[in-house]
Amino acid sequence: MTNLKITIGDRVFPAKLEEELAPKTCAIFKKLLPFKSQVIHVRWSGEGVWVPLGETRWDGLEYENHTSFPSKGEILVYPGGISEMEIIMAYGNVQFASKVGQLAGNHFITVTDKLDEFYQMGRDVLYKGAMDLLIEEA
Repeated sequence: MTNLKITIGDRVFPAKLEEELAPKTCAIFKKLLPFKSQVIHVRWSGEGVWVPLGETRWDGLEYENHTSFPSKGEILVYPGGISEMEIIMAYGNVQFASKVGQLAGNHFITVTDKLDEFYQMGRDVLYKGAMDLLIEEA
């Protein structure tokens, strides 16, 4: 199991790669570590933050362990297609969607602790704006 450290703004969250459930997605993502970007609040999906990746594509990324209803602390990657590629992080109730309708993404990371603080991070992004993101091996 690969443990991760996710830093959003000034908060740090322990997480793990879901290598048994999404082995191909996790193998692709591990090559991108450390992953740096920003999170912004979702527009259609509910209580989540996201990383828009636009026309980016991760070579070999296909659907696996995909869902439209991630639980708090679950992180999905949408491989692109009818909407832009993106990463979405559920801090509360989420029904993953875009302007073209419902989407499904690969659940490949789970935040393993500090879920109350993860919820507060999401609310802070909602009310205060974009925050820096760093995902690295722990």
